[in-house]
Amino acid sequence: MQLVVGRIGRPHGLRGDVTVEVRTDDPESRFASGAVLATDPASAGPLVVASRRWHSGTLLVRFAGVDDRDGAEGLRGTVLVVDSADIPPSDDPDEFHDHQLIGLTVVTPDGERAGEVVDVLHHGQDLLVVRRGGADVYVPFVKALVPEIDLEAGTLLVDGPPGLLDPDQMA
Repeated sequence: MQLVVGRIGRPHGLRGDVTVEVRTDDPESRFASGAVLATDPASAGPLVVASRRWHSGTLLVRFAGVDDRDGAEGLRGTVLVVDSADIPPSDDPDEFHDHQLIGLTVVTPDGERAGEVVDVLHHGQDLLVVRRGGADVYVPFVKALVPEIDLEAGTLLVDGPPGLLDPDQMA
């Protein structure tokens, strides 16, 4: 399974740096010098990270062999991916990678099936995107609301206030 870890944005400067829209919970290791990233489209890669730095909250990356603004512009819009099999499991039993959560069945404390996790968003507060019927609801990924995750059973318990999983209650 290919996991999206970022998307290349506009060039930054004249020496081949690009902005990267980060889509991973571990940008420090995913974009470490020497890291090899597959791409979509595949014809753009693989790309090897030559250097990376943060600038005003934006990740700037330079890839090996991309030495000027024109080369950087040619990468704009390229999606950066890694193989989920290459990501080691966490030693912390309360820490999960996004790909482990996506696809889990959401259940309520009384055992009712309430939907499926279709994405995990990282916007300061991690949010589970739960598809319930034809609509998506957003559940803050905190222990108080998601007290139990059973990867072997493929389930995630959501125990929140009434209306949390009701798409009609979203503002």
